[in-house]
Amino acid sequence: MTDARKLRLSLESTLDSVEAAELIVQRMAELNGFDPDQVHQIGMGVRETMANAVIHGNGLSPDKSVRFDASIDEQAFRVRVADEGSGFDPDSVADPLDKGGLLLPSGRGLLMMRAFFDEVEIGSSVDSGTRVRLVKYRTKGAGGTTQEEDQ
Repeated sequence: MTDARKLRLSLESTLDSVEAAELIVQRMAELNGFDPDQVHQIGMGVRETMANAVIHGNGLSPDKSVRFDASIDEQAFRVRVADEGSGFDPDSVADPLDKGGLLLPSGRGLLMMRAFFDEVEIGSSVDSGTRVRLVKYRTKGAGGTTQEEDQ
């Protein structure tokens, strides 16, 4: 592959948007040579990121949207998600592995994003809300990953 594949969307704050984003990135990953495990990881990580943006960030508000960017090049799959909520401090989120947190109905999204992507960056959006940047590197050979800088 010689050129990047890019997608930029403005999605409604609905659960349908969460599912659509997951399906879109899975198809992009399949078409661009990611293996089935990576396709699943990318889809699940994006699903969790979008669910957080739609539910926790935007509160399912029909007046708010989620900015969604995805791109693939020879090194990696990169995703950016930005909501219009009030933002949050990711360090204040309880570790779901502590004290039975895995059994709670929510709270595992950050854990899953970090497990499925090689890089996860969470910060404030320029206007308001939360911005999440995810990077999944292509595997190289039998066990390593490339770690080129995100451009």
